[in-house]
Amino acid sequence: MESQPSRQTETHYDIVIVGAGPVGLMLSTCLARWGYKIKHIDNRAEPTPTGRADGIQPRSLDLLRNMGLKSAIMAHKPARVYEVAFWDPPKSGEGIVRTGTWASCPNFIDARYPFTTLLHQGLIERVFIADLAKSGVEIQRPWTITGFTSDEKANPEYPVTVDIAHVDGTHKETIHAKYLFGGEGGKSFVRDQLKIGVSFKDPISYVWGVMDGVVKTDFPDIKMKCTIHSQHGSIMVIPREDNMVRLYIQIASSTDPDFHPRKTASAEEVQARAKRILEPYSIEWERVEWYSVYPIGQGISDKYTLDHRVFLGGDACHTHSPKAGQGMNTAFLDAQNLAWKIHAVEAGFASREILKTYEPERKDVAETLLSFDNKYAKLFSQKPSTDTVEAATSGSNGDASENEFIKTFKEACEFTSGYGVFYKANALNWSPEHPAQSHVVHPASTKLVPGRLFINANVTRVVDANVVHLEQEIPLNGSFRLFIFAGKPSVTAQALKDLATNMSKKGSFYQAYTRPDVDSVSHHERHNPHSLFYSVCTIFAAQRSAIEISRDVPALLARYKDNVYADDKWDRRVPDAAAAAHAKMGLDEEKGGVVIVRPDGYVGIVVALAEGSATVDALNQYFGAFCTKKLGGDLAQL
Repeated sequence: MESQPSRQTETHYDIVIVGAGPVGLMLSTCLARWGYKIKHIDNRAEPTPTGRADGIQPRSLDLLRNMGLKSAIMAHKPARVYEVAFWDPPKSGEGIVRTGTWASCPNFIDARYPFTTLLHQGLIERVFIADLAKSGVEIQRPWTITGFTSDEKANPEYPVTVDIAHVDGTHKETIHAKYLFGGEGGKSFVRDQLKIGVSFKDPISYVWGVMDGVVKTDFPDIKMKCTIHSQHGSIMVIPREDNMVRLYIQIASSTDPDFHPRKTASAEEVQARAKRILEPYSIEWERVEWYSVYPIGQGISDKYTLDHRVFLGGDACHTHSPKAGQGMNTAFLDAQNLAWKIHAVEAGFASREILKTYEPERKDVAETLLSFDNKYAKLFSQKPSTDTVEAATSGSNGDASENEFIKTFKEACEFTSGYGVFYKANALNWSPEHPAQSHVVHPASTKLVPGRLFINANVTRVVDANVVHLEQEIPLNGSFRLFIFAGKPSVTAQALKDLATNMSKKGSFYQAYTRPDVDSVSHHERHNPHSLFYSVCTIFAAQRSAIEISRDVPALLARYKDNVYADDKWDRRVPDAAAAAHAKMGLDEEKGGVVIVRPDGYVGIVVALAEGSATVDALNQYFGAFCTKKLGGDLAQL
C-alpha cells in the first residue's frame, strides 16, 4: 500500500512522525484530531501483517474507549484473559499439573475492564489508520528518514529540517517542522543520529521463540494465559483471536553450558520442544501464522530528547521482555503524554517548559517497567507454593511481610494493568513544594493523589437519567478536566456561587483562556463551549430527582448542563457511603471539593470547595505555574 506525496508537495508541517507502530499512530491520532498538520512516514509498505505486540491492558482499554476506538478494536472479537493458570511438575511422577490460577486483574484494582485483551497488532494499527483518514492524515509508505537538523536560532518557528526518501531512492523530500518524533523501534535512526545511548540493565540472559498459530491439543487451559514449567523447559501460553494461540518458548538460558545470546532454533525445533514440555498432553499445529526468535535485553534510552523539539518514544526508548504484555501499552502512554503537552504549548495555553516533563515522567515509568520485568522473569521461573497460589486466587491480603510472592504479584498486577502508573511531583502534579500554597489545597481526607489516575466512579447524568462512568464523560480532547464535587446543594450553594463568580473574573485561570469564537459556539457544544483548554463536570451528592439545574447550578456551570450529575449510585468499594463518588475520592459528602485532572486522566491538584475566593485563588496559582498568562490579581511571583 504505497503512498506518494501529491505533486504540489507541502514543505511545512507541525510535526514529522517516523514509524507507524503503536507509539507513532497514537501520537498522530491525537494531534490530527486536534487540528495539527502531520507528515507521518513508515518504511514498511503495509501495516504489520503478522505477529508483534498483541496485549491491551485494562487501563489502555479505558484510554481507547476515551478516544472512541474501543468498539472498533473489540469488533475483531479479541481473546480476553481474566485469569492466569500455573502449571508445574507434580510432587511425584512426570508431566505437568495445574498448581493454581489467579485473576489477571485482581479485584483490589478498580478496573472497568478487568482483563487483558489479546489481538494482533496489525488489526490495532488499522483501527488507528482508519481514524487518521477521517482527519485527512495518510501514512506515507514506504518512506524513511535519511537525515535531520534542529536549529531554533536559525528558524524559531520551524526549527527542525527533515530529509525523507522513498525506500528505493526514487523520490526525496525536505520537510520543515516544529517537531520531529522518532517512534521507529529499537533500531531508531533518530536516536542514533542524536548519539543517544541505550543503557542495558542486564546482559542478555534468555533467548525465546514466539509462535502464533492454530493448534489441536487436549491441554485443558489452551484458552487461558498460562505459565508452564516442566522438566523439559518453560512455555507461556497466550490465547488470541480467530482460534489462534501464541506460545513463548524458552530456547536458551545463560545458565546453559553452551549459551549464546544469538542462539536460534527452527520452527520445527521449537514445536518439538513445546510437545515435550506439555507432556502428557499432546499438541499439533494446523497452521503457523508467525514465528520469531529473539534475545531479551532490558534497555532504556539515556535521553528521550535533547532539545524538546526532537523526541523519542516507544521501543526507541525502552526494550524489554514481551511476557508482561507492556510494550504497546507503554508506547500508547508515551505518545499520549507527549501529544497533549505539545498541544498545550502550540495552542498558546502552556509554557514550553512543560515539554521538559515528558522525559522524566515517561522515563521513570520505563525504569519501573524494567524493574518489574526482572521480577516477572523470576516469577515465571519459580514454582509458587500451594498456599501462595490459594491466597492470590482468593484475593486474600495475606501477610505481605511474610509472603514476598503475593506482595510482588500485587505490585506487578497494579503496574502492568496500567492503574499503578504514576508521575512524580512537578508543575503539573501538585506537591507541598508546588507554587500553589493555600489552606484549601489537598484536603487531608482526599484519597486522590496528584500524578495518579483519577478514580473510577458511577454517577447519574441529570439531563437524561443515564448512569454513566464519570471518568469517561470527558473524551480525550486535549482539555484539562474540572470535576466540581458539589456536595449537598443546601450546604454548598454559596461556595458554588462564589466558585462560578471568581471563575468568571477577568484574569482567572478559566476566563483568561476564552475561545475566540465563544459568541458563535453551538448551543450543543458539550465539552468546550467557553474554552478549548477546560471541560467542566459538576457532581452533586444528592438524588437525581432532587437536583434542578436552573436552581442549583450557577449559570457559568449550567452552560455544561450535559455534564451535571447526581452522585446517587451505590458502590461495593464504599458500601456505607450515601454519595459513593465523593467517598471514593475521599471528599466530604456534604462540602465536596474540586479536582483538576490533566488531559491524560491523571490528577493534577485537589482543592476544597470553599466560600469566598480561596478555591479559585488556589487554582489560579496551580495553572499559573505552567500557563502562558499571569493569572489572578494578587499572585505571588511564581
